[in-house]
Amino acid sequence: MSLKDHLLAQIALNGPLSVAEYMAECLMHPEFGYYATRDPLGAQGDFVTAPEVSQMFGELIGLSLAQIWMDQGKPERFVLAELGPGRGTLMADILRATRTVPGFHAAAHIVLLEASPTLRGIQAQTLGGFDPKWVDSVSDLPNAPLFLVANEFFDALPIRQFLRDGDGWRERLIGTKDEALAFGLGPHGPQVALLDRLEDTKDGDLVELCAAAIPILTVIAGRIATHGGAALIVDYGDWHSLGDTFQAVRAHDQVDPLATPGQADLTAHVDFEPLALAARAAGCAHTRLTPQGVFLERLGITARAQALAAQLGGSELESLIAAHRRLTHPEEMGNLFKTLGLYPSYSAPPPGLEP
Repeated sequence: MSLKDHLLAQIALNGPLSVAEYMAECLMHPEFGYYATRDPLGAQGDFVTAPEVSQMFGELIGLSLAQIWMDQGKPERFVLAELGPGRGTLMADILRATRTVPGFHAAAHIVLLEASPTLRGIQAQTLGGFDPKWVDSVSDLPNAPLFLVANEFFDALPIRQFLRDGDGWRERLIGTKDEALAFGLGPHGPQVALLDRLEDTKDGDLVELCAAAIPILTVIAGRIATHGGAALIVDYGDWHSLGDTFQAVRAHDQVDPLATPGQADLTAHVDFEPLALAARAAGCAHTRLTPQGVFLERLGITARAQALAAQLGGSELESLIAAHRRLTHPEEMGNLFKTLGLYPSYSAPPPGLEP
């Protein structure tokens, strides 16, 4: 049996699935799920994240966190956490860049939130010298100052999609047609979570909701507001969701999200506005939403690239130049990806970000 067979049987028995239910099955089904069964990253995988593009990304993130730690009085024990750490590359770069910061490593308790057994095994190899711990939920993070990074984590959380229909909404669902998976629409009705969107949408507009993101963000923001620390959330998306951003990537190309369930990465653009509002409600301050390119330039990525370039030549130099462009240029990751910082209201915002 394949995941497609499983989903067709499930729909035949219980009716159509929401996009969120479909994403959860495709990504995390224990036997057939995308993340449960493979390492999806890198040239041999399906996509490449910023830490895999260049070490510069993680180095600058690490130095930013170290500066926040110093600005907040160098707490003697803190949690250095990452959500969805992939291969552990970002955390490894953070730790390498901060190894000369006096007291930082001695105070850090490294905690990783990772659902994939396959990726946990790779992370253990990458970070073996640092004794990381894994948790299944942000609620399991220790009660201590929290310095957290979430790079391309929130885009993989399940979303629901709703189509505006008069003064109500119809949910986009996944059913079957001719023994294949197919999109359809649920019945017309009100949606309490979308009452405010009746003011800025029209008939036929599609709005996405990611309910799973809010409790996660609320816990993180509450820990930072109570104990100190900061969070850097980097992902593709924007402020205020509008339009269909549900997508599938396989072998570095976009594919039909219903064609090969469990064999492609499924994501959606992050709506940062609800995340910021949840942080505020938890008593935590947040920065302005800032393009990744601007954030990295403020942290000094060009100077870092120039320092590395002085030691390189030929194809290695060309690769460095290409990596710098990919991370910062507006036509590549520079504008598509955004950064949101969380910090205690009594503290300065993270370096590279503005309140």
